Amino acid sequence: MKVAIFGGGVAGLSAAHELINRGFEVEVYEATTATGGKAKSTGVVGSGKDGRKDLPAEHGFRFFPRFYKHIVATMAQIPLKDNKGFVVDNLVETQKIRLAQFDKPSVTMPARFPRSLKELKLILNEGLGGNLGLTKQDKDDFALKLWQLITSCGKRRDNEYERISWWEFMDADNHSNAYQTILVKGLTRTLVAARAEKASTKTGGDIFIQLIFDIARPGISSDRILNAPTNDAWINPWMDYLTKKGVKFFYNSPLKNFNCNKQTIINALITNEGNYKTVQADFYLAAVPVEVMANVVDSNLLAIDPTLQSIKTLSEEVSWMNGSQFYLTEDIQICQGHTIYIDTPWALTSISQKQFWPNVNLQEYGDGKVKGILSIDISNWDAPGIIYNKPAKECNKTEIIKEIWEQLKKSLNVNGTIVLKDSHLHDWYIDSDIEFDIPKKNKEPLLVNTVNSWQLRPFAYTHVPNLFLASDYVKTYTDLATMEGANEAARRAVNCIIDCSKKNVAKCKVWDLHEPWIFTLYRWRDNKRYEKGLPWNEKLPMFFETIQRILLFFKRLF
Repeated sequence: MKVAIFGGGVAGLSAAHELINRGFEVEVYEATTATGGKAKSTGVVGSGKDGRKDLPAEHGFRFFPRFYKHIVATMAQIPLKDNKGFVVDNLVETQKIRLAQFDKPSVTMPARFPRSLKELKLILNEGLGGNLGLTKQDKDDFALKLWQLITSCGKRRDNEYERISWWEFMDADNHSNAYQTILVKGLTRTLVAARAEKASTKTGGDIFIQLIFDIARPGISSDRILNAPTNDAWINPWMDYLTKKGVKFFYNSPLKNFNCNKQTIINALITNEGNYKTVQADFYLAAVPVEVMANVVDSNLLAIDPTLQSIKTLSEEVSWMNGSQFYLTEDIQICQGHTIYIDTPWALTSISQKQFWPNVNLQEYGDGKVKGILSIDISNWDAPGIIYNKPAKECNKTEIIKEIWEQLKKSLNVNGTIVLKDSHLHDWYIDSDIEFDIPKKNKEPLLVNTVNSWQLRPFAYTHVPNLFLASDYVKTYTDLATMEGANEAARRAVNCIIDCSKKNVAKCKVWDLHEPWIFTLYRWRDNKRYEKGLPWNEKLPMFFETIQRILLFFKRLF
């Protein structure tokens, strides 16, 4: 049976991967000239001199937390060239997380469970207990909120916390400016590109405690990245694998709409080089972003499945989270991992790339003078900057770069220590998905989960019997617009296709978010309270001394 997939991002490639390995005929129609979507890397066009390659550039730096299961499982099946391992082997651990702030010393913490007394002291003494301006009341209240998230039952999270913003849940109005900036605004902006006043506590809370559990579990680091530019380390081997397996790819072929009769899809309409073409298949899988799918959902589809109208509403909840690269004359290792600039108006995060790319010779790129790459994510494009007093959306390219550079220097060049000098900046790049027209446009915005948005998100199946959805806006355990969410959505869509095809093949594995069994009793007790209409209560009976010690650990930690 033939499946036509529309969209060649992580969701589309993941679906193609699972389908081709189960004996389906697979065609992928991609709107642009390359697959990979937001995950792909590219080159700075024209930067390569004297036969060198163009400087490597990314939509944003890659980030593979330990709780990612779906995308990592797929990477473990993609062979590298000459069968020298698998793509998953290209993931490397970071060691630390740095919290930088304007005109104050940074705070650095391990990105993994402490492996020594020294690292344990670093977490307890220099973590959130460090020089961040948090009061004792801030720390105590934050620990209590974290405990509330961990011990709340699933029903309370789904039905109560989904209706509460992160700002409201954290009681931000009644706490210090540092509490609001670091623990409320900073976490939502840097992790999910969402405003704390609008972000769903269900989504933000679930992901945040996953990251906490990752750090608290002994073993590998909670933070992993690729050991080379994304296409080299991942996308290119994946494309080689899928092509050899028999997946057919069609580029510059955006989906326009589906032609339907009263019950099902007859064919799909795409454009290619200005010409309209029809695509016929047994099953149709839409793996396009939510804002693209909103334009595809027309009256014909809605006549068969009126619930698809929610996609149009959901498509309005997108934000900008795009990357920029600074190419430096020196390899400046700001941190052995990610740096979060907690009070920057543009919610910046960065990573020094070269230290994690041991086999990448930067002298083979650009003009040969670049020795380091600082990769930045900009998560807030709507707040005024510190130089031009304008949001990034109103700045030109030069102003954006100057603004980012100054915000970085104000965070890193502290107490007489100079980390970044203007002479270090050799070249720069801004994500090409940003179109600098008036007004600016973003070809790859990011879905953000706002309050009450869960009910708008569709399942991987629809009431159109041969149409399925695989994108990061689909209902998943991951519940976040990420590579992990896209891969999980693809697995769910493939499972639905297997069901409909009645093909005797194994279903794709899907993992729920992991929460330690040791908190099960607390969540069970809260579920009983929820069913009686009672609120969450911290004064639960301490049945086990171990549970009590964990509570004390969290309070000490924060």
